[in-house]
Amino acid sequence: MSGVNLSRNEVVQFVLRISLLSIVTYYSAKWLIRNLDPSNKSKKKAIEHAEEILRKLSPTMKKSALQNLNEYEMVIASHLVVPENITESWDSIAGLDDVCQEIKESLVFPVCHRDMFAGSALYQPPKGVLLYGPPGCGKTLIAKATAKEAGMRFINLDVAMLTDKWYGESQKLASAVFTLAVKIQPCIIFIDEIDSFLRARNSSDHEATAMMKTQFMMLWDGLNTESDSTIIVMGATNRPQDLDKAILRRMPAQFHIGLPNEEQRHKILQLILANEKVAPEVDYLQLARKTNGYSGSDLKEVCRNASVHRIRKVMKNKEIMSAVRAAANSKAQANGTAAGGSQLPNGFNGVTGQNGGLELGTPAITMEDLEESLRSMRHSKYTTGVLNDARIDLD
Repeated sequence: MSGVNLSRNEVVQFVLRISLLSIVTYYSAKWLIRNLDPSNKSKKKAIEHAEEILRKLSPTMKKSALQNLNEYEMVIASHLVVPENITESWDSIAGLDDVCQEIKESLVFPVCHRDMFAGSALYQPPKGVLLYGPPGCGKTLIAKATAKEAGMRFINLDVAMLTDKWYGESQKLASAVFTLAVKIQPCIIFIDEIDSFLRARNSSDHEATAMMKTQFMMLWDGLNTESDSTIIVMGATNRPQDLDKAILRRMPAQFHIGLPNEEQRHKILQLILANEKVAPEVDYLQLARKTNGYSGSDLKEVCRNASVHRIRKVMKNKEIMSAVRAAANSKAQANGTAAGGSQLPNGFNGVTGQNGGLELGTPAITMEDLEESLRSMRHSKYTTGVLNDARIDLD
């Protein structure tokens, strides 16, 4: 009997050893595979960021939709932008009134007032919107403003996020883009520089790239079968001729955002300098005439550089620095009496402080600053070949 009992104990111990060894081997292999993956840390950070964003969305969404997100959807959710966090609106756009009005009518209104036309099968927002035109003319700004005004979640899709070294992972990530969008709808999937991702297919495409494009288009077309879904794929590009024909077919709403004309440049300059301290002699119309061929981004850079010029004056002008020192000395010595009249150059204001001393006010942007900035940018554009008579409108 004792021999039989001893054999049973040995069997139990052997089984326990095998079980323990199997558990240790399993978790060791899992830890090794996880740490060998170079994208593991970035995925972990993406999931943590996604959880933070989804907590903000939880009051306005079903908890079941947020709890059932898989690993791939969490990675995509890290690029989700809540409408409340978007600072751009229609007031942030100048000179594109016609385009904005058309987008409001064809996209924003059907999303915000779906009940009004519930019986119509035609008055629905488009499944795809293409914004094309020269760079720096406000395509991304319009996309953000549309999501803000329509109250739609905004997925700023990073194409690099869809690429993975493991076979089949890219297709799963592409699928997660649409499954996540369905769960958090209404939603805009925005792809900047869409031509780099969905360019025309050819026989030289890599197998993984071709499969990812096909998967993306199949899922995109599948949205049409769900009449209740409010998901819009919006793309921006300055090379629409490079897009695949199947993509252009899926983007029926196409808006050309061209270079601003003189009247539009005038409005853009006024908007950019609205909250800045500008000298009275600044002539917006003259600036608009001198900036032919400039985009909205170029105009903002001109104004930014002009703002830097006024700071250079403060640093280089000895008269200003001596006025600052004199104001500080008189404020300390006068002890409440008004300071003497220190003369400041044009564009700078002397402000009386609480103790009567002279303080240097914020320097104003003068016409001279703007013209100097414009000359500098024009020289750079001609040197790089960006600004010339042969400029292609869409490139």
